[in-house]
Amino acid sequence: MIEFEEPLVILLVIPIIIAGFYLLKKGAKKSLIISRIIVLSLLITALASPYAVVTSETVDDTPDLIIISDETNSMELFENETATELYEALQEKTSTQIVKLTGESTALGDAIEQYATGDNQIVLVTDGNSNTGEDIESALEYAQEMGTTVYYVEPELTSNDLSVKIEGDKDVVINTENQFEVVVSQATEQETSFSYELYNDDKLIRSGKKTFTDRDSTIIVSQVEFSKLGTHTLKAIIYPSGSDVDSINNEFYKAIYVIPKPEIRTIGLDRDSPLAYVLYNLYDVSNSGELKNIDDKKAIVIDNTDESDFSDEEVEKLKDYLNDGRGIVVVGGDGSYNFGDYLDSSIEEILPVRSEPTDWTGGRNVVLLIDTSISILNYEIQNDVISNAVAIINDEDVKDSYAGVIAFGSTGFDITNGLLYLGTQANIDYIEDQLTNDLSFGASDSDLNEGLDVADEWLDEQDGELEIIIISDGAIGNTYDDTLDIATSLHEKGISFYFLQIENNDPSQRFKIDDDGNYYAETLMEEVEGSYVPLERGEVADISLGESSSDTSSEGIQTDDFSLVEVNTRHFITKNIDVDGSITGYNDVTPKAGADRLVITSTGKPVLTTWRYGLGRVAALTTDNGYGNNKMWATQLYSGNNSKLIAATVNWAISNPREETGAVVVAEDSWYGSSVDIELTMYEEGVPTLKLNDEEVELSLVGNDIYEATIYPTYIGIHDLSGYPLAVNYAIEYRDVGLNEDLPSLIIKYGGETFTVNKARNNLFEEAQSNAVKEVNESVSQKIYFLIAALIIFLGEVALRRIKEIKEMKKLEKEIEHEK
Repeated sequence: MIEFEEPLVILLVIPIIIAGFYLLKKGAKKSLIISRIIVLSLLITALASPYAVVTSETVDDTPDLIIISDETNSMELFENETATELYEALQEKTSTQIVKLTGESTALGDAIEQYATGDNQIVLVTDGNSNTGEDIESALEYAQEMGTTVYYVEPELTSNDLSVKIEGDKDVVINTENQFEVVVSQATEQETSFSYELYNDDKLIRSGKKTFTDRDSTIIVSQVEFSKLGTHTLKAIIYPSGSDVDSINNEFYKAIYVIPKPEIRTIGLDRDSPLAYVLYNLYDVSNSGELKNIDDKKAIVIDNTDESDFSDEEVEKLKDYLNDGRGIVVVGGDGSYNFGDYLDSSIEEILPVRSEPTDWTGGRNVVLLIDTSISILNYEIQNDVISNAVAIINDEDVKDSYAGVIAFGSTGFDITNGLLYLGTQANIDYIEDQLTNDLSFGASDSDLNEGLDVADEWLDEQDGELEIIIISDGAIGNTYDDTLDIATSLHEKGISFYFLQIENNDPSQRFKIDDDGNYYAETLMEEVEGSYVPLERGEVADISLGESSSDTSSEGIQTDDFSLVEVNTRHFITKNIDVDGSITGYNDVTPKAGADRLVITSTGKPVLTTWRYGLGRVAALTTDNGYGNNKMWATQLYSGNNSKLIAATVNWAISNPREETGAVVVAEDSWYGSSVDIELTMYEEGVPTLKLNDEEVELSLVGNDIYEATIYPTYIGIHDLSGYPLAVNYAIEYRDVGLNEDLPSLIIKYGGETFTVNKARNNLFEEAQSNAVKEVNESVSQKIYFLIAALIIFLGEVALRRIKEIKEMKKLEKEIEHEK
C-alpha cells in the first residue's frame, strides 16, 4: 500500500486536469493534451513523496535484556547477588538493564507488563511467588503478544523457612461443629519438625509435634464449636526445631464471626430421618409443611414429596422465592422425582434434572497429548491440531467421561489442571478455551516421552477405561527410544493408544524411522497395539472409542450398592469434602442443559445436581433422606465426613447466612501493609456509620443501600469493624516460602525457557540471540517509479510524434516526386 509524505501536494493535479479539459475545448490536440496531463500528474505525485512500508526480519546479535531482580524480603532464603552477577556477565556481551523489586510484596506481573515492550527480552530472577498486582500468567501472555520473550533463572536456595496459616470459614453458626486446617509450609523438601499450638480465644484447643518432608503439611482440626455470638479468634503458633529464617510468619490469626442459626423451611421432612438430624443441628428449622411466610427463610428443603402436593400457585411462590435470590434443596425418595410424577410437571421446571432415566456412556479417562513443538508453527497445522482436539472433547463417545489436555514440546505440561468431568458444559467450555486460546506453539523439541510421563501420573490411580490420544505431526524421532519405553509401560498397565498424525509437508522434519519409509508414529502404535490415524491437511479424524460400560436400568427401585463419586471437585459444595461411601437406591433422572453434576454413582447416575434458577439456587439430591420409609437408600451419606455434603449443599442454597437486618459488614482477613476492602449493606433506613477501632471510616455509596470503603490497618492482630472482626497477619511476602513450582511450566507455556544459575551464565545470551528475530517496518520511497513512468510516457509521446512527422515528410516527398 502506497502512502505519501506530502499528501496535500496531490491536490495540484486538480488544476492540471481543469487546464487540460479547457485546452481540449479550445481545440487543442487531444493526444498531446492527455499525454501532458498524465505526465504532469505523475510528476506532481512524485513531488508528494510516495512511499511503501516494507516488513523484513532482522536478527539482533546484541539483544536488549531486562533483568527483573526480586529482592523482596522473601528472597533472604536464596543466594545473594545472583541477579547482579548475571547482569555483569551479560552486560559484557549485550545491552542489559537491571530492575530491582523490593519491599514486603511482590508484583511480578506488573513488572513484566511494564517492561515488555516487544523490542527486548526479560530475565526473571525470583522465587516466583507473585502476591499482588497483575496475575503472572496474564502478564506472561501479554509479553508473548508484545513479542517479548521471558526467561526464568531459578536462584539457589540456601536456607529453610516455615510459615503457618489457618484455612476455614470466617462466618460460622453458633453451637455447630466446624473444621479448620492449619497449613504449615516450608521452603525446601527436607525432613523438618515443628511443634504447634492452636488457641480459641486464648484457650488451647490443640497442640502437638509433627515431622514432614513435603513442601506443605496440613493439620485438620475438626469439631471446633463456638457457643457465643459475635467475635472470636483462632490463633496458631508453630515452633520449628530446625532452620527457620523468619519467625514473623510463625504466628497466624483467624477472625471468626459467630452468627445465629439461619432460618430454613422444610416441606415433607421426616423428623426421624438422618436428614432431619443434620438440619435441626445446623439450622433454625420451621417444619410447618406449608409455603406461607417464607420470605424470611434462607432456604427451603423439600423431602420426598409427590408432585400432587404442589399446586400451581405454590409452584409460582417457589419461583418468586428463587427470583429473590433464595435457595431450594429437593431431596428424593420413593415418593419424588421419577416415583413422584415430576416428569413434565410444573415443579420440575425449577429443578436442574428431568425425571427420566439418564443415558450414561461414561466410565473412561481420556488424556489428549498435544504437540506444541516448533514443527507445528505452521498456522494451518496448528488449526488442524486444535480442531481435532476440540472434536474429541465434544464427541458423544466421551460424554460423561473424564478428560484433560497435556501439551508436549521440550517438556510436558498440564493445560487443564488434571482430568475434568465432561458431563458439565462448563468443563467442556473450559477445555475448549484452553485449547483455542492458551496453547503456545514453538517449543524447540518434540519430546513425546515428557508428555507421557505426565499422563502416567494422571492415570496411575484411575479406574475404568484409560485412553491416551496423541495429536502430532509425528516428528518424534529425537526421543523415540525413551517414548517407546514409557508407552510400552503404559500399555502394560492397560492403557489404550490412538495417534492422530497431522500431515506436514516440511521436508526438514524427521518423521521416518528408517530408509524403508516407516513412520515413527505408525511404528510406535504397532509396538503398543494402538490405533494409527494419518490425516490430510484440513481433515478431522472420525475415531471410534467404542461403548463404555454403563447402567441404564431404571425399572423399580435399585437395591445394589452404588459407590459415590465426586465429578466436580471445584464447586463450593464439594471442594473441601471427600465423599466416601455408597448408596443402595436413587431416583433415575437426567440433568438438564446448564446443570452441574457434582456427585454421581459409579454407574453414572446423578445423585447431587445443581443449577441457578433466576437469581436463586436449586440443588437436586436424588437419593433419600437416609431413612426412606424404612428402605434406607442413603444411610452412609448422612454419617461421618459424608454428612458435610448435606450441610454444604444447604449452605450453598442459603448463599448468605447472615441476618438481613440493620447494617451488615463483610470484610476478608488481610495482611500487614495491604489494604482491606469493606462492603456494608443497610437493611433498614438511616445513615450508616462504620468505625475501625473506634475511628470512623469514610463510606461511599455504590449501589442500592450498599456502601464500600478501603482501610489500611496499622498493626498485626484482630481489629474491630463496629463489632465485626478483621484479622491482619504478617506481610503477604512471608506467606509463600521457597520456589513457586508452577512458574517454570508457565514460562515454557508462553515461549520462554528456564535456567539454573550456572546454565544462565553459560547459555542465556545465546538463547536470547536465537530469539532476537524481529520484524522491522521500513519506509521505501516510490518516487523513482513515478518519475520513470512520467519520463517513459513523455519520451514515448515525443518519439511517436517524431515518427509520425517523419512518415508524413516521406509521404510528402513521394507526392512531390510523383507530380514531377
